[in-house]
Amino acid sequence: MPGSVRADPTSRGPTSVVIASPLEAELVERIRDVDRERLRVRHEPDLIPRARFAADHAGIKPDLDAAGLERWLGILHSADVLFDLDWYAPADLPKNAPRLRWVQTTKSGIGESLRGLGLDRTDIVFTNCAGVHGVPLAEFVALGLLYLYKDVPRLREEQARRSWQPAVARVIAGSRVLLVGLGGLGRQVATVLAGLGVEVWGFRRTDAGAPAGVARMIDPADFRDALAKVDALVIACPYTAETHHLIGAAELAALPAGAYVVNVARGAIIDERALIEAIASGHLGGAALDVFETEPLPPESPLWAMPNVLVSPHRASVVDRENPLIIDLFVDNLGRYLDGQPLRNVYDRDRGY
Repeated sequence: MPGSVRADPTSRGPTSVVIASPLEAELVERIRDVDRERLRVRHEPDLIPRARFAADHAGIKPDLDAAGLERWLGILHSADVLFDLDWYAPADLPKNAPRLRWVQTTKSGIGESLRGLGLDRTDIVFTNCAGVHGVPLAEFVALGLLYLYKDVPRLREEQARRSWQPAVARVIAGSRVLLVGLGGLGRQVATVLAGLGVEVWGFRRTDAGAPAGVARMIDPADFRDALAKVDALVIACPYTAETHHLIGAAELAALPAGAYVVNVARGAIIDERALIEAIASGHLGGAALDVFETEPLPPESPLWAMPNVLVSPHRASVVDRENPLIIDLFVDNLGRYLDGQPLRNVYDRDRGY
């Protein structure tokens, strides 16, 4: 059964849950409250990264001495369940955590990192946070489009010059957007945009009908033709081998002059060099980008200096209420794990997300 993994029935002790990234103490207690008899939750803040801000799962890595590192590796060695990937040597999880059966990650898109670490070739079950980040990312899509439709760069420039200039802006209501990807994130984006009066066209590779907020579904054979009929393109699909450079020079050229592009998925879904050229040439009206092919975005990238490009350093999904939402998912999955029920949001190795 997909997502089926359960506590080791041969184990005589409680299931060991190890917290591997920064987490508030009250949320750790919520994890313990799932079942204080069947769970042993290990949370050692001095042995894991220190958060720089709310919901910072990377944090500042601890500078452990030999004894501290030995302590951390000993805790990891006992783990049956891990909250987030090991900060120290994630590629070595199969060796350093031989009992590990399941990792609850703190990201929605984990396929690229798992493949890079070689962890997709292990027997460990990974679950992602799909659905947790849908609202903030959908808000960023709306922000990005309104930033461009309302010509905010020009407003800021004129404000800096204290220059009062009459001008005309575009109206987002009644415009048409092609939304690529209709998973949890895409569906949330569709709902938000439809609420703004946008006509949303949806595109995905599977034929599962139009979700709420989507006025029309685009067949894969008609994708290029549809690009020529929209005002903006929004990318919200998973990154896989199939979606690598899904949007290249030809697709960008197919968009009408002055069209906008928003990407809240993964940078490599768009050919970034082709995007830069399409904006620099004036063919595209601008872009709002939370993700890039190379991250951090190199200082020499032309995108930084383009006034009609909104650059967000891959943080549109990071909000102050993120951790409680992740823990909602994790505690539900922990209960399922203890009872041998299918987990939610299991990474599908065949599909790559």
